[in-house]
Amino acid sequence: MRYLPKSRWKKAGLVLLLIFGLIQFIPGPERNISSATAHKGMEQLYPMPDSIMQILKAACYDCHSNNTNYPWYSTIQPVAWFLNRHIVEGKEELNFDEFETYSKRRQQSKLKSIASQVKDGDMPLTSYKLLHKKARLSGKERSMITKWFLEKYDTSKN
Repeated sequence: MRYLPKSRWKKAGLVLLLIFGLIQFIPGPERNISSATAHKGMEQLYPMPDSIMQILKAACYDCHSNNTNYPWYSTIQPVAWFLNRHIVEGKEELNFDEFETYSKRRQQSKLKSIASQVKDGDMPLTSYKLLHKKARLSGKERSMITKWFLEKYDTSKN
């Protein structure tokens, strides 16, 4: 394998820097911020203790609700596109603010799935936890979430 001379590395670096600078002028995706209060949210259907709500808001709501708390770096491209993809995919899978609109069967499935994924450490995503300390759930918090969602799952089946 042949190595590029230093001057070519400099040119390649300048081209990449120029591309990075230019993509900053491309408008970012629409932000996931709603001024409406959630009247169809999970907390209306299943009132929850403040301790559970605080954990969900810190670890889940940025990607699974109609309101994302955006970090400072969310305006930098291509980070904004990456974050938007996560939010769109997250809301397609589960949206706490639209939970009441789900069929009873889907609600039951989501309650069980949330408990399972939190218990197994699949949620929140590792990429999210790297930048959000509050989303790093302790064993106790995982246990609380798992227990609460499984209780709601058991009572919703009847």
